[in-house]
Amino acid sequence: MTKENIKLFAEMHAEPSWLADLRQKAFDKIESLELPVIERVKFHRWNLGDGTITESEPLANVPDFTALDNHLKLVQVGTQTVFEQTPVELAEQGVVFTDFHSALEEIPELIEKFFMSSVKYDDDKLAAYHTAYFNSGAVLYIPDNVEITEPIEGIFYQDSDSDVPFNKHILIIAGKNSKINYLERLESRGEGRAKATANITVEVIARSGAQVKFAAIDRLGENVTAYISRRGKLGNDASIDWAIGVMNEGNVVADFDSDLIGNGSHADLKVVALSSGRQVQGIDTRVTNYGCNSIGNILQHGVILEKATLTFNGIGHIIKGAKGADAQQESRVLMLSDQARSDANPILLIDENDVTAGHAASIGQVDPEDMYYLMSRGLDKATAERLVVRGFLGSVIVEIPVKEVRDEMIATIEEKLSKR
Repeated sequence: MTKENIKLFAEMHAEPSWLADLRQKAFDKIESLELPVIERVKFHRWNLGDGTITESEPLANVPDFTALDNHLKLVQVGTQTVFEQTPVELAEQGVVFTDFHSALEEIPELIEKFFMSSVKYDDDKLAAYHTAYFNSGAVLYIPDNVEITEPIEGIFYQDSDSDVPFNKHILIIAGKNSKINYLERLESRGEGRAKATANITVEVIARSGAQVKFAAIDRLGENVTAYISRRGKLGNDASIDWAIGVMNEGNVVADFDSDLIGNGSHADLKVVALSSGRQVQGIDTRVTNYGCNSIGNILQHGVILEKATLTFNGIGHIIKGAKGADAQQESRVLMLSDQARSDANPILLIDENDVTAGHAASIGQVDPEDMYYLMSRGLDKATAERLVVRGFLGSVIVEIPVKEVRDEMIATIEEKLSKR
């Protein structure tokens, strides 16, 4: 019946045959595939999908968005799109930012070409599950040579009163020599306590010469168990600057990958993570250099409170033939509790000689001298600790290009610390 439900869902949304067939192929593969490998994270018993493909109920009271700035924006609650805004001048240039099924009608050839192109449906069990069961999503398409200076916002709320799976596919296609600044929020909304699962894949296709700044804040609730995959695929001389705040309340495994396919391509991945309570967050951040003179940098800083667990796996892989490539990574974790657990694992896989690569990793507690200095200036312990944490994470946060996102990350950190 599950396979039949997937077929009915595809028919109900008039999905093209190639997508309906892909869903069926993925479903057939789920049982035979292994889970993705997230080193030193025990998530094999987590519920990451219950095998249903359903939609959220339409909202009775849609929030008022009239006060928002007039820039490119899409807002979804569950599977429902509640706000969509495209300025006229951008629409005239061919820019599209809409829900996944509407985009299938507007730009079908592009979606068929790029959907699941940075991650394959049979890579692992969760990729196959996602392909078969994703129930909503969004597509952002920027034509060649289009530059957008105003931020583009994608806001995706999970309804905490609903147990409908939060299975989204977000596809971003940045045309040749285009330039964008994209902001993404994955956030639980409401005071409900319904248990839910999330399987989210974000694909960023940066074609030759494209420049993409991608900032995200993940704030899924404590009752959401999630797998989040963000993948970049870069052409010649393309760049993606990732800045991701992992601020969830529940258990999460995440996979942030950049494939530097093109010569001269460049990816910077900056990740800030904060774990609290008893939650487990495991983050794989990978850069794979295929192109000559490609550059991949990973910078990860995390803070752990109470009995939480945080794992950073930084993977730099230089493929044979990627001459002149550069892969650098740094992972650092600050522990604010004797009961916290952490790992920072640097992994370098080098298959070419004419390259540069390096890594750094550390795990430690707050420096007593820093605390003594601040408290000697009249600050209480809690305030001094918050300042140390902000300083520790600040080296990553200051790299985020949009002030509003920086401020939101800082506010989230302050909120989590104040609950201790």
